Amino acid sequence: MRDMVEIGMGRTARRTYELQDVNIVPSRRTRSSKEVSTAWQLDAYRFDTPILAHPTDAVGSPDFAIELGKLGGLGVLNAEGLFSRHRDAQAKLDEVVALAASDITGVSAIRRLQELHAAPLDPELLAAAVGQVRDAGVTVAVRVSPQRARELTPVLVKAGIDLLVIHGTIISAEHVSAEDSAGEPLNLKTFIGDLDVPVVAGGVSDHRTALHLMRTGAAGVIVGYGSAEGATTTREVLGIGVPMATAIADAAAARRDYLDETGGRYVHVIADGDIYSSGDVARAIACGADATMLGAPLAVAAEAPGKGWYWPSVAAHPSMPRGAVAPAQLGGLDAGETAASPSLATIVSGPSGEPNGQLNLVGGLRRSMAKAGYSELKEFQKVGLNVAY
Repeated sequence: MRDMVEIGMGRTARRTYELQDVNIVPSRRTRSSKEVSTAWQLDAYRFDTPILAHPTDAVGSPDFAIELGKLGGLGVLNAEGLFSRHRDAQAKLDEVVALAASDITGVSAIRRLQELHAAPLDPELLAAAVGQVRDAGVTVAVRVSPQRARELTPVLVKAGIDLLVIHGTIISAEHVSAEDSAGEPLNLKTFIGDLDVPVVAGGVSDHRTALHLMRTGAAGVIVGYGSAEGATTTREVLGIGVPMATAIADAAAARRDYLDETGGRYVHVIADGDIYSSGDVARAIACGADATMLGAPLAVAAEAPGKGWYWPSVAAHPSMPRGAVAPAQLGGLDAGETAASPSLATIVSGPSGEPNGQLNLVGGLRRSMAKAGYSELKEFQKVGLNVAY
């Protein structure tokens, strides 16, 4: 039964939980972390690490995607980002970072991002970015917004993508509100059915929305919208918040319902938001996620194009930005205040000299699974949980 509370006379609300409200309960068994596998598979593509990069220019360059792919994760390029609009994209990013560092309000950096994103998309640059990742031998995933999916997908398919990510802040349970120049809404079920590449769609925040997207034929569903403390302002701008522990559990329940409904079709759940440490990664999977999509935790990497600064992909919206350019933090310090930025390899697989779980994310996940006695990610989704009030 849902935990309903009265917030006023005649008005009730559901009590929900963040990842930080949830604790993993070890079982009577333990095992060696060397016996634990963190591998998972999305459609035909296998990954050793349940980590995807949030599709923002702060961590979404072709070089960064290649490096994360070699580490067993999945980098996601943003088809509508700066790398598909400007040949000197890194120089443009450096401008944004310099403005953010000099303006404590962050307003000038956001305005500059909006100006840079006003430049037209260049299909040749987009195809070149896809080709660079593809030629490196790692899985190629590219994000498009629902509004531009019909326009950009043929370019991406021709360039050779492996996975298409249709990603918005919140995708409606009734329809995807995307209209092309002809004024016709995007029928996501028909759109996915006509493609030869698997599609991951999101974000969603509840059971009904997740089940709707699963019924379109999506191979994966993204839960959340990439919220990161100090960088994402969707709650402030729209009043919309996603309590991630509850939202992941709801989507996992939708996955079970859809599995029964279809007689065995499994749709992967990817958690995107409020994940900052290896403990958060473990909690997300314990709540039912198959993998996690990270932004700010990866932005502190030395290889990150944002140079230790982070902003979500919606920060450059032309009229309603929902993010700030904020410094990514490591051990309580801004990335720029540390002696040296850690490598992406150190963030993903260690070793770690920090006691807060921000480095060696996969190592922390493996140890959590081992302490609870589980050797596979899908098994770990059954671990006991408690709630800290």
